[in-house]
Amino acid sequence: MKLKVLLNPFANRWNAQKRWPQAEAALKSAGIDFELSVSEHPDHLIDLAADAVQAGYTTLVIAGGDGSIGEVVNGAARHWDRKGGFPVTLGIMPMGSANDFVFALGLPLDLQAAAQGIAGGKVKAVDLGQCNERLFLNNSGICLEPYVTTRHERIHWLKGMSRYLVAAVWAIMDKPEWQGDLVWDGGEYKGKLSLASVGNGRRTGGFFMTPHADPFDGKLTFVYGYRRTRGQILRLLPLTMKPGKGSFVEAEGMHEQQASWVKIHLDGPAPAHVDGEIFSTGIQDLEYCIQPGRLQILLS
Repeated sequence: MKLKVLLNPFANRWNAQKRWPQAEAALKSAGIDFELSVSEHPDHLIDLAADAVQAGYTTLVIAGGDGSIGEVVNGAARHWDRKGGFPVTLGIMPMGSANDFVFALGLPLDLQAAAQGIAGGKVKAVDLGQCNERLFLNNSGICLEPYVTTRHERIHWLKGMSRYLVAAVWAIMDKPEWQGDLVWDGGEYKGKLSLASVGNGRRTGGFFMTPHADPFDGKLTFVYGYRRTRGQILRLLPLTMKPGKGSFVEAEGMHEQQASWVKIHLDGPAPAHVDGEIFSTGIQDLEYCIQPGRLQILLS
């Protein structure tokens, strides 16, 4: 197969660049012949992916994290007419900080095993989410969840999960809230909102924000809710670590739904993200839909 590897050296705070020799060795050991393109600045992967598709590559391998995957999907989609199949098959060398979509697919974090899976050529069709004009594979959200991300980006003295936890506590203590109107194919909600998270995968940033999402079921899973006090929101935090029984979606004021489409309107601007990347710090209207089984992913 004609294969292009797209490396995001900035992923996981430059750790992807440090790990690239290991990833390169794993790919070569698996017998994979590839060309390499390296991102040089934010959103560069979008252009690199679009260029790779235009050059005739039919398989793109992302060496990076969830945000890198999202950029590559949106770049490749520049050459997608939306009528046929997605223009490329994707493989993943997991080199991000959370690797949430890799978790959702049940793929290995070990780079040697990931390379062997790519070399095996086995593929499976996964669902593709859309938020306004942006595509996403794992998760999107507005209100508290991306507000946490804005705080996460300002923390430079911690790494890994502790960084996410400190950011979450910081955001909760700020206690932002909105008045929202949500409509979906099956219901509606009008009232105060602390968070609204839309998932194709179960986890984002290590937290199970949409714990029952399934990237193969042809549906979006979304969670919305309101908690009145900081203490009530803080008590939800440890419950977001639970993927099953006892999850935060079972708490008072939280709701989990499945839908083919969701529309969200807020009374005031809020930050929003797709696949962990903030695309607006002040937006009021989001429209979501799911495109079932539109993307082929290389599995191990």
